[in-house]
Amino acid sequence: MSQDIHIRSAIAADASLLHELIVELAIFEKAPNAVINTPQAIARHGWGANPLFVAWIAELAGKPVGMALCYFRYSTWKGPVLYLEDLIVKEAYRGRGAGKMLFETCLEYARNNEFSRMSWQVLDWNQEAIDFYKNYGADFDPEWVNCSIDMIHEPLE
Repeated sequence: MSQDIHIRSAIAADASLLHELIVELAIFEKAPNAVINTPQAIARHGWGANPLFVAWIAELAGKPVGMALCYFRYSTWKGPVLYLEDLIVKEAYRGRGAGKMLFETCLEYARNNEFSRMSWQVLDWNQEAIDFYKNYGADFDPEWVNCSIDMIHEPLE
């Protein structure tokens, strides 16, 4: 059924759609109140003077059903890294190949732009996603602990 799915690059006009999908992902990941990003900030950060990410939209019969968003990292050991921040397909459209097509679009982008690797995180309870990534031969690293410090706690402008 994936032949009915089309992947396209996201544009600034998609900022609200990206935000909607990000909120849906936060709900799925049991963190519905964690999103402080806004459509306006997404548009500015993705298509402003210094874009911070690239994104793709999956469409089924012209209707948006998912997205992938990546940004650029630099590894002192490996060089440029494409980091897959989010990949989400709306629940009603899962199992039709959109996630696979989005993931492969990210991989192709990384290859075509000479990134040394693509990396991402997956929640340890999301077995369906873990199994999906295992099909690609992904390495799972149990040695590293994720760390972060929040600098902003209210919605972005």
